[in-house]
Amino acid sequence: MKKTILAATLGFALYGAAAQTPQRPTVDKLVSGIEPKLIEWRRHFHQYPELSNREVKTAARIAEELKKIGLEVQTGIAHNGVVGILKGDKAGAVVALRADIDGLPVTERANIPFASKEKGLYNGQEVGIMHACGHDTHTAILLATAEVLSKMKKDIKGTVKFIFQPAEEGVPEGEEGGAELMVKQGVLKNPDAEVIFGLHINSQTPVGTIKYKTEGIMAAVDFLDITVKGKQTHGAYPWDGIDPIVVSSQIINGLQTIVSRQTELIREPAVITIGAIHGGVRFNIIPEEVKMMGTIRSLDEEMRVQIHEKIKLTATKIAESAGATAEVKIRKQYPVTFNHPELTMQSIASLEAAAGKGNVVLTKAVTGAEDFSFYQKEIKGLFFFLGGMSKDKKPNEVAPHHTPDFVIDESGLALGVKAFCYLTLDYMDKKAK
Repeated sequence: MKKTILAATLGFALYGAAAQTPQRPTVDKLVSGIEPKLIEWRRHFHQYPELSNREVKTAARIAEELKKIGLEVQTGIAHNGVVGILKGDKAGAVVALRADIDGLPVTERANIPFASKEKGLYNGQEVGIMHACGHDTHTAILLATAEVLSKMKKDIKGTVKFIFQPAEEGVPEGEEGGAELMVKQGVLKNPDAEVIFGLHINSQTPVGTIKYKTEGIMAAVDFLDITVKGKQTHGAYPWDGIDPIVVSSQIINGLQTIVSRQTELIREPAVITIGAIHGGVRFNIIPEEVKMMGTIRSLDEEMRVQIHEKIKLTATKIAESAGATAEVKIRKQYPVTFNHPELTMQSIASLEAAAGKGNVVLTKAVTGAEDFSFYQKEIKGLFFFLGGMSKDKKPNEVAPHHTPDFVIDESGLALGVKAFCYLTLDYMDKKAK
């Protein structure tokens, strides 16, 4: 680890001094000019969101705008994914930039003129649809980045792949999608990307601020299903049966000791959450079966494996002690979002040039998850957070992500475009030298 940090720090020192690319004033001017269109795009996508793997109109609009810009456009990747390819006038590195484009099954409550009124089906139920996580801003930022860089084609030393990815929020049951499917279908190939950059707006981080972290910045996420089977009986005579409800409550308590007493928390944090429990139909009948569903979050692959093993052991042995049985199923979802150490350190100079040195902040890992991690399993990647909270607000005064009152201050979007442009041009300049 010390050698890795030393090498990364040395690389940062060498690169930081050489990263003053002459195109930055041009980028600044073009970003300033495109800001009205950036906000217009964002409001359109916000007003007309679509659910995961259903982003048909969103994808069509993205493809239309990329064609206007003059890019080579590929559609239909992982269902509704769109890729724009910009080939610079000079040979060099291939850099990928990614935005996610899907909305959430949330009914908007924010008092804004472009609020979503869209509805759709989610798990067979009609729901409101809302960009309650900022994917509308990500889409607009990447479109604006594509337009800015397309106007600098003569200065680009390589190729840029603009990846507009569907289904980051997860696919409907029985379907494939998202970053994992895009990778399977070759989104990073032909031409082969060397590095990938991604960002996520944050409603509780002040506008003008960028947050980063080397190595694990967002957690791996896995789905947990536990079925406890006992013996049904009358509620007045529990000794004639085996109560799966009581066993389930003991399992829930036992699972929490895996994190609090069996996991090395000074290494990386972890979370085990049971989010749903279903069992029984009547007040005086002890049921035969209880089903539980939950989520597991971890920031270290070795710890992830250990936690999975301990969950199975804890659930089955607690059930066994009561004469019941417990069936545990764990479905792996997204890996750890892992920022390549050297690439991260090399990129700090670009981020500081875009936001100002005091506005680029080292952050702690979060236990939320991102399927950007699938790209990072294939190539070097950097994922960072972009401030979207008004400067006159405090984090506890604004709505968090995935809620009906979620709001983003649009004045922070231009920094996202600037950061993407600086990262791309600086990386290409470094590779050319």
